[in-house]
Amino acid sequence: MLKTIFIDIDNTILSFSEYVKKAMKDGFFKFNLKPYEDWMFDTFNRINDDLWHQIEEGTLTLEELKKIRWNLIFEELGVEYDGPEFEEYFRGELFSSAILEPGAVDMLEYLSKRYVLCAASNGPYDQQINRLKVGGVEKYFSYIFVSSKVGASKPSREFFDCCFKELYEGEGTIYLPQEAMIIGDSVNADVIGGKNYGMKTCLYRAQGDLGEMIPEADYVIGSLMDVVELL
Repeated sequence: MLKTIFIDIDNTILSFSEYVKKAMKDGFFKFNLKPYEDWMFDTFNRINDDLWHQIEEGTLTLEELKKIRWNLIFEELGVEYDGPEFEEYFRGELFSSAILEPGAVDMLEYLSKRYVLCAASNGPYDQQINRLKVGGVEKYFSYIFVSSKVGASKPSREFFDCCFKELYEGEGTIYLPQEAMIIGDSVNADVIGGKNYGMKTCLYRAQGDLGEMIPEADYVIGSLMDVVELL
């Protein structure tokens, strides 16, 4: 029987993709760069996904990502500008960004009445906490686990070890991995990480794009409200 649900933040509760598009459009105008076009987001997404995959694998740190991300993106886009300076702008805007994914609040309302809810995210702790507050959804979570504070990143076993240890200390009872589910948009960080730890897994594919079958995922959903039907 499920007792606790872990939920990713970016592109699961809060739409990181929509934030990026807005930040690129506004930032390119602010710094007098070439006009933003929709195809540029695909370049950001590909490079950013690769960098975060390196973080998940332990071959890159968050601080290293901050130094190189926009330099790599600008190089492909043919933009001449200081990457770290744009990164500072980008992160400053992200700190207060809270564009909710469709159905996020209704899903959290439903789940919070039935399970212990835990946010589980890779990223800077203060930033993720503030974004949940701005979005009005922090109140639904009993625990918020963020890699920079935990000291390890999803999908590592160390990340989930710390989460379950804090759950035990906070709830005064042992929570087993098989009594937990993780919901998120990342096949590697959320689905494979959760599956390897012994948890049930639910892959969220926004806009109903279910795509290829993912054997590690117990469920694949195209709408957050599909969770209500599953649980």
